[in-house]
Amino acid sequence: MKEWLDEVPWDAQGLIPVATQDFASGRVLTLAWMNREALKKTVEAGEAVYWSRSRGKLWRKGEESGHVQKVREVRLDCDADAVLLRVEQVGGIACHTGRESCFFRKLENGRWVTVDPVLKDPSLIYRK
Repeated sequence: MKEWLDEVPWDAQGLIPVATQDFASGRVLTLAWMNREALKKTVEAGEAVYWSRSRGKLWRKGEESGHVQKVREVRLDCDADAVLLRVEQVGGIACHTGRESCFFRKLENGRWVTVDPVLKDPSLIYRK
């Protein structure tokens, strides 16, 4: 019998796109990537772990900000080429800009307009 991880068709870089959605509201919070290890750790820990393409390493959501994503469901789409995480977003902030969602810009009349407020100044979240 195939292991569930073997049913995921990883791309040439060993990755799959992951949409993350707030379990209660249904709002899309972010789009990220996972490799096999990230998806396995996510399921085992019950908290979102992604593959950071820019850093080239695993990244546990909230490791710096404290805004972890507690996983309620993991789903695979009909073509098995994308994962959906349905999460409880701790602190109500998923974006490094201090907003609820990374999708805070909306196309209006040919321009990208910021439509969601900053809930917390990023300099107060990421103190270094």
